[in-house]
Amino acid sequence: MLDAIEQLEREGVASLAHAATPSALEAWRVEYLGSNGRLKAALSGLKDVPKEQKPAVGQRLNAAKAALESAFAARKEGVGSTATAERLDMTEPGLVLTRALGQQHILTRVRDELVEVFARMGFGVADGPELEDDEHNFIKLNIPPGHPARDESDNFYVDDPARTARARMLRSQTSTVQIRVLEKMVAAGGGRLREAVKIVAPGRVYRPDTVDATHSFMFHQIEGLCVDRAVTMSDLKTTLLQFARAYFGPDAQVRLRPSFFPFTEPSAEFDMLITLRPDQPPRWIELGGCGMVDPAVFAACGVDPEEWSGFAFGFGIERLAMGKYGIPDIRLLFENDIRFLQQV
Repeated sequence: MLDAIEQLEREGVASLAHAATPSALEAWRVEYLGSNGRLKAALSGLKDVPKEQKPAVGQRLNAAKAALESAFAARKEGVGSTATAERLDMTEPGLVLTRALGQQHILTRVRDELVEVFARMGFGVADGPELEDDEHNFIKLNIPPGHPARDESDNFYVDDPARTARARMLRSQTSTVQIRVLEKMVAAGGGRLREAVKIVAPGRVYRPDTVDATHSFMFHQIEGLCVDRAVTMSDLKTTLLQFARAYFGPDAQVRLRPSFFPFTEPSAEFDMLITLRPDQPPRWIELGGCGMVDPAVFAACGVDPEEWSGFAFGFGIERLAMGKYGIPDIRLLFENDIRFLQQV
């Protein structure tokens, strides 16, 4: 046993002399000093040594352990100082590293730009939950039971609408925010609307649309609402025209087309002449819908339609981003391709 310990120490010291890197040193430590290493195995064999020899063998094992640990510490210090010297060698050629700086995603940037434009026009910012209920997403927006817009194939329901009162769903429009804002204002006024409302509400909405160049099942809208005494369709048209010129430039060409929405009357589609590709002529792109708030919506929120009038509009933020920055395909906005993100 004493001869075996002597041989273990000699082999360990000799092997350590060839360990010239930190990884080689670690491998040596595991082999000789580790919990399953050769020294540990020798220590476990002490139980088989005759009783009268155990003191001498134990003393020799402790000496071998101390010698190996001391040699390891000395070797580790030498290898470490060499590695440090190599890292700080000023004669090594320099490396040219390019570090790209991050920037806001294009949708976040466009959202902030839109909020800033409308803020200059006197609009505040409001938000609401993305998980909505049937009452706010449909009922109070004058979309009664049985309306085609409530079909399960056109909405992401969380609850079964046929079995659950006020079924929950992922909101299909940011118009839900205008309902919640009006409800809050009426509650604060003791059951009456006592002051004008002028807000925009940007946020995500969800519809099970087929994904193509201009549609996605999740996208962003910015809803606008203005409620005051004697608000007219002329105010709505002026607001949209001033917005288009402020955001897209003084030469922006826009138009309103008669349309229908359950929550506005009269209603219109807001289009803009946009060039999506430099090799193609500009074409009219629908940016969203708008109109005068339907009196039924006011009544559902506790607002007196005889005293108050207002207009509302809703734009797709992706459509605005595509028009502003000439993006031909909405899917580019969600693919996280670094090459596209660096361009915009």
